[in-house]
Amino acid sequence: MFFLKMISRSFSRQFKRRLLIAVTVCLSATVSVAMLGVVFDVGDKLNAELSTYGSNIVVQPKSDAVVSDLYNTGDSAGSASGSSSGLDGGSTSDGSAAADSADPTAFLKESDAQKIKTIFWAFNITNFAPELNIHADAGCVGSGAGSAGSAGTAGASGAAASAAKCKATNVPIVGTWFAKTLHMDSGESTVAGMNGMRSWWKINGTWPKDDSEQAMVGSALAAKLGVNVGDSVTLDKTIAVGADDNTNGGTGKTGKSSTERNRVKVKIVGIFDSGDSDNSAIYMPSIAAQTLANLPNSIDKIEVKALTTPDNDLARKASKNPNALTQDEWETWYCTAYPSSIAYQIEEVLPGAVAKQVRQVAALQGDVLNKTQAVMVLMTVLSLVAAAIAVANLMAASIGERGSELALLKAIGATDGAVSRLMLAETAVISLVGAIAGALLGSGVAQIVGHVVFGSGITMRPMVFVLVFVLLAVTVLVASLSSIRAILGLRPAEVLHGR
Repeated sequence: MFFLKMISRSFSRQFKRRLLIAVTVCLSATVSVAMLGVVFDVGDKLNAELSTYGSNIVVQPKSDAVVSDLYNTGDSAGSASGSSSGLDGGSTSDGSAAADSADPTAFLKESDAQKIKTIFWAFNITNFAPELNIHADAGCVGSGAGSAGSAGTAGASGAAASAAKCKATNVPIVGTWFAKTLHMDSGESTVAGMNGMRSWWKINGTWPKDDSEQAMVGSALAAKLGVNVGDSVTLDKTIAVGADDNTNGGTGKTGKSSTERNRVKVKIVGIFDSGDSDNSAIYMPSIAAQTLANLPNSIDKIEVKALTTPDNDLARKASKNPNALTQDEWETWYCTAYPSSIAYQIEEVLPGAVAKQVRQVAALQGDVLNKTQAVMVLMTVLSLVAAAIAVANLMAASIGERGSELALLKAIGATDGAVSRLMLAETAVISLVGAIAGALLGSGVAQIVGHVVFGSGITMRPMVFVLVFVLLAVTVLVASLSSIRAILGLRPAEVLHGR
């Protein structure tokens, strides 16, 4: 009772000094809680922020992936922004020269694309879109459909004659989904498509509807064709057809083959500005592109946007060779949402496919995350050091001002250890009040940071508060012991256990 009475009386006698200690601890707790709260949540926020800029995993036919690796054409995972080449063999979406403007020769089944939502990390896959990347002639007039010739020269000259009547040749065409509703075997439904994959595009008009003869055209191509929203564009493509006993461009016993021009007329419902070579492309429903290319149920790429955990040493080891992992490492990797883990599981459900992470996005995410966390942890450490110095100075001044009171306590029989524990108890109580107030303020500051920087609130984890309170307790204890030892000449053991 006497001990508690002494503590309460010390607050009234040195109210300003105690208030300064409380404010110091409060400010330190505010900074620490806010920074550590952001540190523990910044990975998810950063991943969500980067995911708005396109896919972070690309799925290709295995043969195409092998060729890309052998000849180092483009990014190891392919482009994340859409078409593989610009108008008339321009540049790829990452700015490099187009290595190949020819149509793909290896395909996946479009009907298999929805299997991506059946993997272990299905809920982490926020969107995906299959693509059929082909090339065609746009703005064609006259008779373009029908036979273009046969057996070599005649076919080539016929195709050239038809192409000469078109405003643009070799235009990249991307057949894809826009907002396709998929009904899964589990009874769940999901919506997938480019509407959620190209959120940064500036669009004049609307997105095309799936399974229709609508399309959207890039701003550069729209200017070249002289089309606006509501106009129609005729697309012509030369395709190989069967001859003798072979089909689809095959060569029969006589060695003859033939080609013909397919024609599709689409209505332009939107003009987009992507800021890259896609401005010279046309995006249309996959069924229309497959009809134009005579490739039913065929796609050559799937872009996948997934919420992932930034790579670490385990993820990088697994991405090189999952078979090199131990059993425990494999289970940890497989059950963690690393890009390589999600890609591996996609390959399990899509036979003949290779899924790879877009290296630029993964590297950027990990690099930015590490630097952001380092800065915030450094700020937290500095705030704790500043709090320790301030508390030590305030404690020393407080003890110096209370010299007569401490002398009176010792005169009536109090030991140095008892006096020291009294001062520690006083500091602990006022620091606890400051820490609680700082924790509440820090939570508010973290939410402000989240909304200003990321556009959403920060999820505060209980571990943040526990860690801050432990760090502040150690900081205040060390500072107080240092002050008491300097003023009274006691060792820490004598302060804590008596003399």
